[in-house]
Amino acid sequence: SQSEQQLLSSKLECVQSIQDGVLAEAKCTESNLVTLFSQKGSGAKTQTESSLKLFQVETETLYRKVDSDLYVTSMLYEREETEREVTGGEVTELVWKLCLAHSASFETADLFMTLVFELRHLSLEALKALWQRASFKCRDNWQPLIDALPSCATEACVVLMKEIIASGEVEEDKVEYFCWSFSFIPKPTSGMIESLAPLLKSPGASQSCFLGVTALLHRFCSAYNSCDGVPAVQSVMRTLGKFLGGNCTVQDSQRLSEMQLVLKAIGNAGLAAASLAPVLSLCASLKSNPIEIRLAAIQAFRRIPCSVRVSDLLPAGD
Repeated sequence: SQSEQQLLSSKLECVQSIQDGVLAEAKCTESNLVTLFSQKGSGAKTQTESSLKLFQVETETLYRKVDSDLYVTSMLYEREETEREVTGGEVTELVWKLCLAHSASFETADLFMTLVFELRHLSLEALKALWQRASFKCRDNWQPLIDALPSCATEACVVLMKEIIASGEVEEDKVEYFCWSFSFIPKPTSGMIESLAPLLKSPGASQSCFLGVTALLHRFCSAYNSCDGVPAVQSVMRTLGKFLGGNCTVQDSQRLSEMQLVLKAIGNAGLAAASLAPVLSLCASLKSNPIEIRLAAIQAFRRIPCSVRVSDLLPAGD
């Protein structure tokens, strides 16, 4: 039938010449035959000829050595360290520029990265002064400083975030944003833990703060030996231990939810939680405890090292 006929016939032929591993010449002929208007295969035909020829090779291009200042690095954002001293006034001006820049522009992205890196050079005193001057909202309700602080990851920035949370100056969603950011701090310090520990004692401490602080604790203990001897770590674990009350007994559904959160936070803490292993064992073995609590107590052992002898702490067959 007519629909089964080939309407377009195409052909491409190329001849290439290679000398010393380099393409020296290429000649191509392309033809296209459209048979739509012909019953005998004549139709409309186009033919294109092209020729590409190498005229010269520049020696310095062919045998160019790799520049000595090139190096392999990771894909993490990095900036060359500035030798000059960063002042609070300069950072305040930077926040103003961010407010005036278009929110979806390359300029805004570059300014924001500059803000993050410059925050890392400021002391706690300078950061507090900056917060007083530059905590304002832009016209689209954006607070650049609020978004930049969690990416700063210095001890001074963490202390400032803790003070902002404790003061109640920011909305609940920003508090959540701050608390979750603690989980991703690459190099935690004992000073950070010491600063954040009181957050867990404050009434109505959020789930994100419990989990964020204990995740930071786990990362700290993974990098430092004998972290359970650090006073700041001991302070956090004492706070968590008091929530358990000796055997995780709960009286109502609200207390049940709080206990589950604390047990999950203890599991987050990992190495630091070894001192609570005997209490966790009681929580898991007490038959009067709800099954949710007993299971959560067992799961809290997930990062406690095997040297604690979990199998000896949990009664067999229970």
